[in-house]
Amino acid sequence: MKRTLTLLALLAFFSLGLAQKTTLTVAVFPNLDDALKAQIPLFNKKFPDVEVKLVIQQYADHHNALTTALATGQGLPDVAAIEIGFVGRFAEGQGFEDLNKAPYNAGQYKRLFTPYTIAQATSADGRFIAMPTDIGPGTFFYRVDILQKAGVDPKSMMTWPGYIAAGRKIKSATGAFLIADAADVAWINIFATTPANNSPYFDEKGNVVVDSPRFVRAFELARNIRAAGLDARIGAWTNEWYDAFKKGTVATQFSGAWLQGHLQNWMAPETKGLWRVQQLPEGMYASWGGSFYGIPTASKNKALAWEFIRYVTTTEEAQIAAFKAIGAFPALLAAQNDPSFAEPVEFLGGQQARLLWRDAARRVKPLKANKYDRIANEILTAALSQVLDEGKDIPSALAEAKRLIERRMR
Repeated sequence: MKRTLTLLALLAFFSLGLAQKTTLTVAVFPNLDDALKAQIPLFNKKFPDVEVKLVIQQYADHHNALTTALATGQGLPDVAAIEIGFVGRFAEGQGFEDLNKAPYNAGQYKRLFTPYTIAQATSADGRFIAMPTDIGPGTFFYRVDILQKAGVDPKSMMTWPGYIAAGRKIKSATGAFLIADAADVAWINIFATTPANNSPYFDEKGNVVVDSPRFVRAFELARNIRAAGLDARIGAWTNEWYDAFKKGTVATQFSGAWLQGHLQNWMAPETKGLWRVQQLPEGMYASWGGSFYGIPTASKNKALAWEFIRYVTTTEEAQIAAFKAIGAFPALLAAQNDPSFAEPVEFLGGQQARLLWRDAARRVKPLKANKYDRIANEILTAALSQVLDEGKDIPSALAEAKRLIERRMR
């Protein structure tokens, strides 16, 4: 009897040992979490004894919590998702592992990605803090039904003067606005005209350049659209923005390629077949969004965190799974050659839009992060609002923005 009980105890012990799993915590925001939910089962085929626990918070809450945790060293995940708007700031801090160094040796993987993504996650002193997972090649969405009703050829909108002239025809013939927010035109001009390997707001020596001619023109274009009454004055990610897409009260939108997935899946699925895309006006190419994964230095499972990040970012099956789940355009170059990229996108009337986006992604210039980018962006956003909403003179607004940025840098 004792022998039987001992044997049962041993079996129970070994069963318990086999059942135990290592938990890997991954902090993420919507809808990148849906991409991970498609990737985790594939990861578990290779690592069956790992339980991946997702900690999901809304975009702003996620990054605010991550900022606080990095400052205190408490409550950090093993893996952190980072959106492009924050990756430069975190790169200039000291809270993430430098993936260039052993045991990660990420340098061997950099050539696998869309080139401009590497610079985005690299600090001024050369530390590489996060692997890219998806990108947002900028694209020009338009409602083909509205343009046809107004007698507008979309090719006529491929210069900024032509774009504004078409907006006048559209407004007159259909009552629809040209765009939700004129500010979008300013921002896409600012990012697309930034010299390669520079920050959008600073030159190679770190000098503030927000009063330069390219900023003046960007602000002028946005002001001209607002002054003509061609924008709906609707901010992104609001109920009014979603309604405008559903009801067809805006004719165009500049965004990353990811907008197609949002429109199709939840924003305006009823508009299937009414949208088309083309490249940005005047031969411009710009990045509009993107996501990365990094390892906080305080992570307790760094080796496993690296295995997870390496899998979801460098394997074609994981990248394609994310692409099919949420339309996240893969940062991995090999994944962009998947046969599915040549398939017609039914939501866009059968257009082979992914080939257009792939071409755009390969033409985007690499930009260098500056630790003051976030501050500069906030100040310039306020300056643009003063110009559009309060009628402030553009040279004065930009000169003041420059002074404020320089003051914050001291």
